[in-house]
Amino acid sequence: MEERRKVPRQRTFKGGTIGLDQGGSVECVVRNLSGIGACLETARASTLPNRFPLIIKPETIKRSCEVVWRSESRVGVQFT
Repeated sequence: MEERRKVPRQRTFKGGTIGLDQGGSVECVVRNLSGIGACLETARASTLPNRFPLIIKPETIKRSCEVVWRSESRVGVQFT
């Protein structure tokens, strides 16, 4: 598989919280991370909106995200 990322990502295993438009949230695992994007694993990947806020724990870093790709259990996002 050809690597298409502009910036290499570092593997990680951090918790995260995805904010939803209705005021709720979804827990996720941040599987890899760079300065411009991340891969998130969650049971609700296929139903997430195309844009959402993400809080990365334990640092409580808040990032605005846009979905670039998705599968049944993972989404790739770029930070906006």
